[in-house]
Amino acid sequence: MRYIILVLLCLTTSITLGQDVIEKSERKKDSLPLGRKTKPISPKDKLQKDSITLTIEDYKIISFERDTTFLDTTLTIQKEYKYNYLREDDFELMSFSNIGQAYNELGVDFDRVTSYPNLGAKAKDRKYLEKEQIDYYNVATPMTELFFKTTLEEGQLLDANLTFNTSRRLNFSIGYIGFRSLGKYNDTQIESGNFITTTNYLSKNGRYSLRAHIAAQNISSEENGGLSEKEAQFESGDPDFTNRPRVDVLLSDANNKVLGKRYYLDHVYKLVRKQLDSTRFEKTSLSIAHSLDYETKYYQYVQTSNNDLFGEAILSSIDDKAILKTFYNEVNAEFYNRTLGKLTGGINSYNYDYYFNSQFIKADGTIIPNRLNGTEFGIGGKYEKRIGGFDFDADLKYNISGELAGNLFNASASYRINKNNKLRFSLHTSSRMPDFNYLLYQSEYLNYNWNNSDVFEKERTSSLKGELLSKTWGNLMVKYSNIDNYTYFAPVSDEEIADGLDNAFLQPLQEGNTVSHLKVKYEKEFKVGMFALNNTVMYQNVTQDTQVLNVPQLVTRNTLYFSSDVFKKAMYLQTGVTFKYFTSYNMNGYNPILGEFYVQNKEELGGYPLLDFFINARIKQTRIYLKAEHFNSSFSGYDYYAAPNYPYRDFVIRFGLVWNFFS
Repeated sequence: MRYIILVLLCLTTSITLGQDVIEKSERKKDSLPLGRKTKPISPKDKLQKDSITLTIEDYKIISFERDTTFLDTTLTIQKEYKYNYLREDDFELMSFSNIGQAYNELGVDFDRVTSYPNLGAKAKDRKYLEKEQIDYYNVATPMTELFFKTTLEEGQLLDANLTFNTSRRLNFSIGYIGFRSLGKYNDTQIESGNFITTTNYLSKNGRYSLRAHIAAQNISSEENGGLSEKEAQFESGDPDFTNRPRVDVLLSDANNKVLGKRYYLDHVYKLVRKQLDSTRFEKTSLSIAHSLDYETKYYQYVQTSNNDLFGEAILSSIDDKAILKTFYNEVNAEFYNRTLGKLTGGINSYNYDYYFNSQFIKADGTIIPNRLNGTEFGIGGKYEKRIGGFDFDADLKYNISGELAGNLFNASASYRINKNNKLRFSLHTSSRMPDFNYLLYQSEYLNYNWNNSDVFEKERTSSLKGELLSKTWGNLMVKYSNIDNYTYFAPVSDEEIADGLDNAFLQPLQEGNTVSHLKVKYEKEFKVGMFALNNTVMYQNVTQDTQVLNVPQLVTRNTLYFSSDVFKKAMYLQTGVTFKYFTSYNMNGYNPILGEFYVQNKEELGGYPLLDFFINARIKQTRIYLKAEHFNSSFSGYDYYAAPNYPYRDFVIRFGLVWNFFS
């Protein structure tokens, strides 16, 4: 009843306070993800304000790659898939019981975004926004977006972003994502905060442009180590333990945290700029550009008293902290000609300092250092050209000095067959050292101390991807990848380790043989009147000499839903059921000390259905979401794990909204 009251209250609030502002026309980006076109704007989609006609094109969102989209207030099934903590489609992810706790991978992608290693703790930093995930804005009037969603027990998720301009050429944005969720099980509370402020500037003559952002982010988690009596208290379905705080867990005094601050600047000056032609495009230009990125980030694990789960410890209390400071500079020149295309070349430097606050000396006298630092130099280039119906794009980065980075090369070619069909082919190759926590780590736990900086070799990845994007036949993606020197965490001697002690003998390892991965993904929606069936199916196959990469062979998600205007078109309603399933496989285990997943080959998990029922509505620019998550949990069997000893969440009803308004 309380959720119904909340829905009615939000509907009333939206109708009363909602402004009669711009509503974005339906984009076709959902069926053709690479397209960026919109339908022509009808007269009713325009707003007269102070004798100035504003349209959706006056509210621009600019990505890191300088792709521009417009404000989107439509309600689609893709919006339903992205209405979550990560604000991205989580089809290839499997969440733990609490929101934001950790996400196991159902699908993998080995393409590198940067040519330098990261800090690590990848299971904990999915909500940590990298510079490539920051958007910039160019708006006609101040615009605000509020994203709200309930969590589990105490807490909420609020994402508030305000963007405004002081002139036509200078835009700012201020955003904060605040999150807290107590969780159903003991000691799984998650808290996070992401503060992002950006600026975007273009000079009056169009020669100078600047964009910058400041990001301060933290993610804090309680760690319970998983269930201690999973058969008796969870899998049995005993009514005494369906009240989840009664379920026993392994840890009650452990926490980990990811915290970081980043300062980013990117500016460009056009030395040569030939007069615009009648199409409003430049014919020729020559520019110089500079970008810098300074970031400090640390990962910390704290435990009041040590536990045999992780082996012997030096001290009774645990406080492990890995710190990484990086400073990246790049200077490049860009030449553009409408006939020859766009060519960019430049040099870059990368300074890094990864360290712990003390050295570790083993019993045999071996010293594990507390620091990896240095400066690396590289060169890079880009080329873009459109020839007829073909779009070519290539990007190269090559390290000329230093041990961490190697090379990174991306190339793609796309061809639009007609307005409904598009082909795209992509090639990726890269090499770099594994993340820093594989190379060097120190802990109060004896087995969690290693130095592989002189032992491990660079991971080398190559992949080839082909895509068919069709409004008629659906979207098909085929990708084949090869990985050399694949690096992973695993127990060092699986046969000799007793059950439940995998974490006590965990070590980073490198696979000497090539690992090959095939991924085939197909998306298609069928519509009959007001009903639609949206389908996403993924097939994966791994070829390997040693079982070091485990993924499910098949993952499917199918949504049957109904959409229609109601109440004389005052509201747009969307309701349906989503079915998700993945085949059983050796699901990776989770380690709270490292904040990482590790390879285990003892236990197969998966092979269970997940059913969600949702009701979504749109009133003007407000979207309202109500979902009954995993409503089949009580009658389909208690075997729904997200990792060994870590269950997925039980049935829960959650509510929220996304609201855009303008000044």
